[in-house]
Amino acid sequence: MRLRLLLRRLTISAPRMSVRSAMPWPVRWAVAAIVLGFCAAIGLWAFEFGKDIAGLDHGTKQELMALRAEMSGLRTELAKAKDERDKAQSIANTAGTLVTAGKASEDKLVEQVKQLQAQNQGLRNDLGFFEKLIPSSGVEGLAIRGLQAEVQNDKDLKWQVLVIQASRNAAEFHGRLDLTFSGLLHGKPWTATLPHGPQTLSVKQYGRLEGVFEVPAQVQVKGVVAKVLDGDSVRATQALKL
Repeated sequence: MRLRLLLRRLTISAPRMSVRSAMPWPVRWAVAAIVLGFCAAIGLWAFEFGKDIAGLDHGTKQELMALRAEMSGLRTELAKAKDERDKAQSIANTAGTLVTAGKASEDKLVEQVKQLQAQNQGLRNDLGFFEKLIPSSGVEGLAIRGLQAEVQNDKDLKWQVLVIQASRNAAEFHGRLDLTFSGLLHGKPWTATLPHGPQTLSVKQYGRLEGVFEVPAQVQVKGVVAKVLDGDSVRATQALKL
């Protein structure tokens, strides 16, 4: 009997009861995470402590500081290069502006030279015209001192008239100049005046008028008569035969 009870206690089927406290699984995971974090912190501390002892991190810091210093120098050089570029660009813009201004001044000077040349040519024409004047007859007052006409290209008649006031300190005269052209057309007498009528004339000491009269076809111009009109009255007249 005792042997049977002993065997029952030693076998699997022996009645046994154990009491354990139940722990929720989130708490178990939290405890495991804390333990793992603690172990990781100890391992990181041991790694850093080992690097400090071995002197591995000291050279890396110096190299990092050197790289930072070099980068700062490069940034300074870059800023200087940008400033120099801006100055060069400003100089280039100023040079471009000066070139443009110089070109405009040159064009203006060329235009002024052309105007002076035209004025000089006009003065030469006046001088040549004065050299051909009829000598003064001693008549005081308004007078026509020069009348010229020349046929060009067999169809154009270029004319010039010089009107002067021989009196000193004479008042300026305002009047009109009328030209009458005479000739032959098919053997018959022909006359014509300026297409737009008498021209306005203003004379202080002298006044010169010129123009081109288009001669009609088959007309032979034989003479020109110039008249200076003051209203309806004739103040001076001169005739020229061609």
